[in-house]
Amino acid sequence: MSTPAVSAVIRKKKANGGFIMSASHNPGGPEYDWGIKFNYNSGQPAPESITDKIYGNTLSISEIRKADIPDVDLSCLGVTNYGNFSVEVVDPVTDYLDLMEQVFDFELIKSLLSRSDFRFTFDSMHAVTGAYAKPIFVDKLGANPDSIANGVPLEDFGHGHPDPNLTYAKDLVNTMFGENGPDFGAASDGDGDRNMILGKGFFVTPSDSVAIIAANAQDAIPYFLAGPKGLARSMPTSGALDRVAEKLNLPFFEVPTGWKFFGNLMDAGKLSICGEESFGTGSDHIREKDGIWAVLAWLSIIAYRNKDKKPGERLVSVSDVVKDHWATYGRNFFSRYDYEECESEGANKMVEYLRDVISKSKTGDKYGSYVLQFADDFTYTDPVDGSVVSKQGIRFVFTDGSRIIFRLSGTGSAGATVRVYIEQFEPVASKHDMDAQTALKPLIDLALSLSKLKDFTGREKPTVIT
Repeated sequence: MSTPAVSAVIRKKKANGGFIMSASHNPGGPEYDWGIKFNYNSGQPAPESITDKIYGNTLSISEIRKADIPDVDLSCLGVTNYGNFSVEVVDPVTDYLDLMEQVFDFELIKSLLSRSDFRFTFDSMHAVTGAYAKPIFVDKLGANPDSIANGVPLEDFGHGHPDPNLTYAKDLVNTMFGENGPDFGAASDGDGDRNMILGKGFFVTPSDSVAIIAANAQDAIPYFLAGPKGLARSMPTSGALDRVAEKLNLPFFEVPTGWKFFGNLMDAGKLSICGEESFGTGSDHIREKDGIWAVLAWLSIIAYRNKDKKPGERLVSVSDVVKDHWATYGRNFFSRYDYEECESEGANKMVEYLRDVISKSKTGDKYGSYVLQFADDFTYTDPVDGSVVSKQGIRFVFTDGSRIIFRLSGTGSAGATVRVYIEQFEPVASKHDMDAQTALKPLIDLALSLSKLKDFTGREKPTVIT
C-alpha cells in the first residue's frame, strides 16, 4: 500500500494511526534501505509531540509480549477474529481510488487520455504505484496499457533507485526528450508520495508544479470548486507559490521541510495545496504528499485547457501551460545541488562554519553583485499550536529576491547529504526560456565559494542536480 493510500485509509476508518514500512525514495531490498514510519490519527506523519513520547517509552521497556495467534492469509480480503483481537485485510487500491474519484473529474481526464493525438506515459519505477497505475490510468481513465512503464512492484525496485528526478528516472527522461516523445510523462517514487512531471522535451520543476496546480485548481479540479483555503511550501522551495497566493489573495505559509508541518495547518482549516521542492506535492484530501494525486492534477489542467479542442487542432501542451504561468507570474529560476553520502564530520563542520558567517553578517553586505537583505538559520513558529523548531536551514536572502540555502538532509542510511538550493526571480518574459543552470551560474558560483563546500566535503561536483 502506498504512503498516500495509508493516509487515506487511516482517515476513512478513523484509525488511531498506521505504520508504514518503506525504503521511501531510496534503494531498497535486503542490502539497502528500509524504515518504519508512523502516521497519526488524521493520516499525517506523527508530529514531534507524539514521536518524542514514543521515544520516551522505548527507554523504559522491560519486556516484549507477542500475540499467540495463527498467521493471517493476506491474500484474502476481510476480517479475521481471534478472541477480542481482529485483523482486517483491505484492498490497497479501492479506498484510494474512491477518494481520487471524489477529488477529480475522471470523465474530463478520460476525454484527454482517450484522444488519438495525445500520448501519455507513467513510470512506476518498479515501486508501489505499479499496483495503482493500471487500475487508475488504464482501467478507469482509458490510457493505453503500454503507457505504464516498470509497472510491476519489486522488493528491490529492480535494483533501481526509485527517486523520480532527472538523474534516477533517466529512462523516462530519455523517452520524453527523445525523438517523437510522448506529450505527457510522469513518475512516482518507492512509496508513492513523490512525483516528477514532464512534457515533450520539457521538465517541470517541483516548485513550478505546485504553483501551477494552485493557480489552476479552482477551474480544473472539482474538489477546489470553492477555491483553495490557503497555500504553503517548505522553506527551500522556490517563491513561485508565494506569487500565486498573493495574486489570488490567499493565506500563505512557509514551513520547515517535512510534511508533518503542513498537517497542523490542514487540520486547522488554513491550508489546501502545498508542496516541497523535493518532488512532493499534495492537498488536504489526505495528510501526505501524493504522487498520483499530482499526476491527476496535471492531467486535469491539460484536459481542461484542451476540452474544446477538435481533432486536428493543436493541443495546449505541458510547456504551454508552464510558459503561460511564467508570463503571468514571472519565472523563479531554481536548482538544487545534492551531494550524497558525504562524510558527516566534514558536512557538519561546513554547517558550523556557515553559522559563524551568518552571525557576523549584516544587511547591506555585498557578495559580488548581490546585496544581502538578511542571513539566518530558519526558525518556524507553528501558527496553530505555537510550537517552535529551529536550525532548519541556513539562508542568504538578497535584495533582488535571490536566495541561497544550505541544509543537511537525507532519509538514507549512509553518511550525510548536503543540499544547496539556488533561486533567482526573473520578471522579464524574454528571459524566461534561458537554461536554469545558465541563469543561475553566478549564484551557484557564489554558493560554492561562500560555503567552501569543496574544502569541507572534498566533493568536486554534486551527485544530483535538479
